[in-house]
Amino acid sequence: MESNEMARAIVLGASALGAGTAMVAGIGPGIGEGFAVGKACESIGRQPESSGAVTRTMFIGCAVAESTGIYGLLVALLLMFANPFIGKL
Repeated sequence: MESNEMARAIVLGASALGAGTAMVAGIGPGIGEGFAVGKACESIGRQPESSGAVTRTMFIGCAVAESTGIYGLLVALLLMFANPFIGKL
């Protein structure tokens, strides 16, 4: 195996590990959104008249939290399919 082929294999392997690690970023938003929805349901159960404001705030918070998971997915997709490190070899 040539040196260039070995370097390419190492970069591809490290990129796959990095992509897998980046997908761990999806765990946090999932837990956080589940917790937020549970607390919103609890809040609406205690004060039904505030359901509009609680639901609106919950959706905004969930959208902000979900953006973190989407960034992790974007990093993983870039490492797997549009690998910027291969061109540096």
